[in-house]
Amino acid sequence: MGARSKARKRAVDFLYEADLLGTDPVTLLAERVGSPDVPPVNDYTVSLVEGVTANRARIDDLISEHAEGWTLQRMPAVDRAVLRIGLYELLWAADVPDAVAIDEAVELAKGLSTDDSPRFVNGVLGRIAVIADQLRAVL
Repeated sequence: MGARSKARKRAVDFLYEADLLGTDPVTLLAERVGSPDVPPVNDYTVSLVEGVTANRARIDDLISEHAEGWTLQRMPAVDRAVLRIGLYELLWAADVPDAVAIDEAVELAKGLSTDDSPRFVNGVLGRIAVIADQLRAVL
């Protein structure tokens, strides 16, 4: 697993934990960074958590619009975290190609969630990728 793949997984961990605790992911991250009890946190993990948090309202709106038959609250928390990272990379991370953002999110879903999650994550991000250029133009 590459450094960025590990960083994405760690970002999912932070987003997932913050979601379950009902706390701000950046606050949770700040409490952990530099703690002797926690392994060092990669800069890309920090970037992902901060980016998702800063754009969360827009990210959640887009996921809700394109997750056919699912509300955000009904999705497994892991899937929400994976989709948020995937969508953040798809629309805001200029150095990550669209296909890589989707593939990485699907791989995270394969390793962390249900058997149906990879297909679901691929479908939602794939629908958004079709209009990603239009979305980026108005962000």
